[in-house]
Formats: sequence, C-alpha cells, structure tokens
Amino acid sequence: MIRKLAVLCITLVCTTVFSVSAFAASNDSKHVDSLKWPKNQALPNFGKVEHLDVANVYEAQGDIKLLLTTLSGVVNREKPRIYVLQNKVDPWLKDLKVPYKQYDNAMDVFKKYAKEIKGIIVYDPQLPDSINVATTLAGLKDAVVASPELAQQLTAAPYNLSVLEDLQGKFKNRMDAYNWQYENLWSQTTKRMLVGLSPDTSIPIPPGNFDSFQTIAVEKEQVRDGSNRKTFEYDLSSYLGKEAVYLRFEDAFPQDGWGPAVHQVTVKADGQVISDFKTGTSEEEMFLYDRHNSKFLPGSDHRFVDHGNYFVYEFTPAANTKQLTVSIEMWNQYKVSAGNIKPLSSEEKEPYGFLRDYAVANKAMVFWLSTSVPEEKALFEKILSDVKPGTPYMGWFDNDFEGEVAGLELTSRHSVYVIPSDWFHNMTVFSGTKVKQEPTPKRVDTKLENKIYVTYTFGEGDNLQYDLNHMRNLWDDPARGKVPINWTSSPLLYDAAPAVLNYYRSTATKNDLLIAGPSGASYFNPHVWPKETFPEYLKQSYSYLKKTDMSYPYVLNRELGKDIPLSESTAAAYEKNYKLKGLFLAGEDKDDITIMNGSLPVSIMRGISTVQDGKDVLTDVKKDWDGKSSKFVSIGINAWSMTPSDVLAITESLGAEFQVVKADEYFSLIREAHGLSK
Repeated sequence: MIRKLAVLCITLVCTTVFSVSAFAASNDSKHVDSLKWPKNQALPNFGKVEHLDVANVYEAQGDIKLLLTTLSGVVNREKPRIYVLQNKVDPWLKDLKVPYKQYDNAMDVFKKYAKEIKGIIVYDPQLPDSINVATTLAGLKDAVVASPELAQQLTAAPYNLSVLEDLQGKFKNRMDAYNWQYENLWSQTTKRMLVGLSPDTSIPIPPGNFDSFQTIAVEKEQVRDGSNRKTFEYDLSSYLGKEAVYLRFEDAFPQDGWGPAVHQVTVKADGQVISDFKTGTSEEEMFLYDRHNSKFLPGSDHRFVDHGNYFVYEFTPAANTKQLTVSIEMWNQYKVSAGNIKPLSSEEKEPYGFLRDYAVANKAMVFWLSTSVPEEKALFEKILSDVKPGTPYMGWFDNDFEGEVAGLELTSRHSVYVIPSDWFHNMTVFSGTKVKQEPTPKRVDTKLENKIYVTYTFGEGDNLQYDLNHMRNLWDDPARGKVPINWTSSPLLYDAAPAVLNYYRSTATKNDLLIAGPSGASYFNPHVWPKETFPEYLKQSYSYLKKTDMSYPYVLNRELGKDIPLSESTAAAYEKNYKLKGLFLAGEDKDDITIMNGSLPVSIMRGISTVQDGKDVLTDVKKDWDGKSSKFVSIGINAWSMTPSDVLAITESLGAEFQVVKADEYFSLIREAHGLSK
C-alpha cells in the first residue's frame, strides 16, 4: 500500500462539539474478561501474555486461517493464549519473550480451546461478504467462522459443535448482507471502533509461478515521460501448441514506480484478428486473465502496473493456428513475457484472517463498503454518522489507491481517524504486552554553518502492518545506524502493540529517530476534518506523541490528489495542540521551508524512489545554493523501494558542503537560522 493520499487544510474554530475525550467513549464499552478500555484511551488493552499456543497456518487453506483467527478472538478476549502464525517468517514470536508451544497441525490448537466457544457461524462461499457478517456474529455470539465443509467436520465428533447461524442463501447480494447487518447487528456491536476488511484475498502465488515464461521485450532505460510510446510488434508463434498463450506485463525497474502503460492490444492468428481491444473496456475483460493490482484510472487511456505487480492476458487461438502475432501500444518501463503453461491467478480468492481476531474480541462490526458505489457509500456514511468524533476506523478501504483517497476523505469528514491495519496479525496478543519506558532521545546540538542540511525520512509509518512487517525488514538492514534517519511510525502502537514499540525504541541507534507518521497520532485528512472537532482531536491525541517521543509529525495535506500548503489555522492548531517545533509536509517535487504564523517551521518533503533520484535531487539543491548561507532539504524515502543501504549510498556520494541530520537537529537548526527560539 503506497501512500499517495489526500489529506488537507481546514479552518479551525474551537468548540465543545467533541465528547469529553477525543477518543470516542460510551457506556457500552463494558467488556468481559481481561479486555480493558479506559474512557480516554484510543484502543483497548488485553490481559498479560504469559504463555502461547502457536497455530501454524501459513500453508493452510483460507478457511482454516479464518477459523483459527476467529477462535483466537474469542479465547484471547479472556486472556491472550493463542498466536496464529500466518507469515512464513515471524521474528516477533521470539521477541515477545514468553514461553510458547508451536503446533504444526492447527486443529490441535482448535481442539484444545473448542470448549471455550459456543458454536459455529457458517458463511456462504457464493457470497464472500457473508464472511464479514459471520465475523461480526462470531464476536457477538462467542463463536467461530467456518466454511460449509469445515462445519460438517466441526459438528461431528470429537467437536460436536452447534451451528448458531448458517448464512448460506440468506442474502441476495453484498448490499443485502451489509444492510441486514446494519439493521440487525449494529445496535449490539461496539461503537468505539469500526473495522473495514476485505472478505477475501488472492490465493498464495508461489515464486515459480511464471518460471516457464520467456521475456520477449524490455525497456532498458528508466523512461517516465511516455517518450517511448509506440506500437510494438511481436511474434508469438513459438508458444502455440497448447490450449492458450499468455502475455505478462510487469515493471522493468520495480523500485521506482514507472512501470508499463498499455493502451491497445491486437492479436492475429494466421493474419486474422482474434482479439482487438483498448484497455479499460469490456472487450479487454474477456482476455484479462489476472489483473494483479494493475490499474486503469477513470478518465485515462491505459492500464498500468508498478513495482512488483503485473497483469496477464490469455489468448486462445484455434488448435490448427500456424502463426500468432501481437501488436501492443505501450510506453514507459515495460517488461513483457510470454508463455503457454497456465499460471495460477491472483483472481482466485480465499478467506483470510488478519485483524479478525481483534474484531471478534472487541465485538466490532466488520464491513467492506466502496465509496465509488452510491448505495454502498450511503451505508458507509450512515455508519460513520452513528459514531462519536474520535472513533478509529481500522483495516483499510476498498479499491486500493482510489479507495484510500476517497475513504480517507469520507472518514475524516465525520471526525473518524484511520488506523491502516488490515494485514496486522495477532493484535489480541500484542495488545496484551506492556510498554517499557525508554529514555527520551537527546537532541544533538549541531553548530549552524553555511552548509546544506539534509534529513531523510522513511514514510508509511502510520500503517500498523508496515510497522509490524516491512519496517522490521528495513530496520534489520546492516546499514541502519550509519546515517541519520527519521522513521515514521504510529504513536498508537502504545496501545495496539507495545512489544513492537518497545523493540524499535530499545534497538534504535543514536542515528535513528522515530517520528509520527501521517498525519500525527493517526492517519487523517486535516483539509476536510470538521473545524469544530479538529483542535480538540489534536489536543487529546497529543498524549500519544508525548508518550512515544514521536515529536515531529509528517503531514499529508492534499486536495484532489495534489499536495497543497497548510492553511494558517491548520498550522496554528498543529503547533498549539501538538506543541511542535516543526513539522514535515508532503510536497512531491518541491523542497522548501516556510515559517507559518511567524513561529512554526514547515519543511516540504521531497519524495524519492531510487538512489539516483536522491543523487539528482541533491545535485539540483547544490546548484541552487549560494554557498554563503545555510540551506535545508527534507528527503522522503519510499519505504517500498528503498532501504537504509540505499540512503547510505546517497550520503556517500555527497561532498563536504552537505551534512545529514535527524529531524530534531534539523528543526533546531532551522529555528536558529530564522531567529526562532529553540
């Protein structure tokens, strides 16, 4: 999930519309067992983790993963005892430093705890969204969610469980399911959190899925401006002889995000056209075998794919075809391969269990509503209108990037903040760990000189699953600590996963500084957040920045997908309520310092995706520098395509006129250069 979001400015007026706490509280927050949720706390705490039974479901079918995660939600509500191993590599299990027993047969764990559940909720495989309704019911009825096949097994010996609800055939369509859930279950669920989860995900695709494919075309230059756009001709005759021929498009330079853009495809068999379509049309759908996170944006004329994603077309010429050719109008950094062995497709789906333990344990309502479908958006808004300002929306949004932009705007308009977390595992366990106090990082007082001061920041930290997964990979890079780096992270780890927060704080070097990810204590859009509730939300959520020592937020402020400046009132609210000495603001192709309201330094963050990008940006900065004063530049590092080793490579290319500093030193120097108090 690459954050290219919309988050934006507002006019602020302090009123009493907010509830006593910015984190929504209500009288229905009474939970049984060990789960505790104080009124002024963003997320609940679970009981102390003392021993874990680990169910290894990494290679299991999706319905088994769903079964075990909903089981752990019920069981861990009383006390965290089940850990569901869903990733191939999971370093956190040992880092929790509690005794555990691992079961390679996940059903052995189920047998051990089956007596603690009251029955089964059966979902309808013909309607995937029934999985979400079943998850909501599981939380309310202390049940597990099962497929019809698993239900047959679980109702027999030795389990002998009862079916509490069978959703097969109950709903006509997904809208019918979510309307029924809203009308019949919403009144019983917690109003202190909302959970948005896709009901299913792509089946695991093995690494060798495309080993039989051969590359037929590749762009060797990092073209980003479409200057290589033309129609390319390829002969696919050597791939005839089987049922179909497949064409795969992927990014030739996956680290920089400018993969192939495809406008039109024409296939001829023995000179006769058997396929001719423009992308984004109904004709294309007939041949689009696997879209795998490719995009066709409204109003555009091409399908594109970036980074490690791809898309595949399937063509089925007649059995006696002698010659097969394809014409492709495309541009940018394309890599095209062909094959005749049918690969597995990410279009094949299965249930998945991430975050469902947390939803079940908290008796939350789970849904997956699109902002691009009017009736779904209307229900989404109705749900948002029912909760208090300062309620978290956990999980993610439908329709990836476009859904993110629209979803973030919709939630923020209702004073609801977002916690990206749809791939976070075992939150019912991590929430049962305790925060360890660490010394507040001491700022290095650097002497202000006529230099170019550079600060690097890894983005994505608002994303809890990034903090749990990918950030850990970056953190383990041997180059970390050799160059000053700011690491965006989520202050809400304080509640959601203290063990994760403890790890980063205790292993940080003097060159690592944790700062708050977009756009503060949580992910939200300040541009559309109601002026009546915005200052109070910042005021109440400030405690999380303070407790985690994440004193410098990175703010995304966008309108219609474009970065825009902060308004004076927005900047004033941030400065006053977050007690800031400075903040970072997304700016894409800009780098600039603005002193807002005469007291708050706002540094535009210039994003880069490759080492060469970084070198080019800093070369341009040097050209514009007069050499007679200090200059400041903030570089945003693409966390999905770069590593600390890449940051080190950029730094080693710099001359003595550059000095790399962390955010605290950076803003201290800016304040000194502009005559502001430190």
